[in-house]
Amino acid sequence: MDIAALTADTGTETGRHTIDARVMAAMEQVPRHKFVPPEEEQNAYENRPLPIGYGQTISQPYIIALMTDLMMVKPTDVVLEVGTGSGYQAAILASLARAVYTIEIIEPLGRQAQERLQRLAYKQVETRVGDGYYGWEAHAPYDAIIVTAAASHVPPPLMRQLKPGGRMVIPVGAQFLTQYLLLIEKSDDGTVSTKQILPVRFVPLVAH
Repeated sequence: MDIAALTADTGTETGRHTIDARVMAAMEQVPRHKFVPPEEEQNAYENRPLPIGYGQTISQPYIIALMTDLMMVKPTDVVLEVGTGSGYQAAILASLARAVYTIEIIEPLGRQAQERLQRLAYKQVETRVGDGYYGWEAHAPYDAIIVTAAASHVPPPLMRQLKPGGRMVIPVGAQFLTQYLLLIEKSDDGTVSTKQILPVRFVPLVAH
């Protein structure tokens, strides 16, 4: 997976011509093949999404690297992920942040991810089965929030749980129409700015 080349190719569009070295190191260290079903292991390092069951996917490596890079996670940060999926993005974040809280609405996926992350010793990650639209109030505010499924709008509870000075990366748009990856920044005074990064295609954010 040539993340560096893809990043350079899309740099004008995304504003990111290179991926931070810490993010690239995390992408190299986390064993992606352990986060996909056995029948997909041989495809794990191809730059494309892969099915993980229950109508969900693990995003392509380039998109995961880009979204992680946009978050600008520091070693002291507390991060929220909405949409645990197989646990791969949480594992990447665990290599970068102090603590990662991740929510999955599909119970079997959430349980599998929890077991996998524990088995692989990602101790900074705490998982929960629930509706990520409402965030995880108990551990808020967050330095960074990532949403790994497309929402029709930015969930207000997530905006409230984002710390001043924090960043949120979220795909927004309808399932069969254009979706855009958004970078949302909350300034120290609470002012919110939104930047459209690039068109994407994600599975829809599931809600109860």
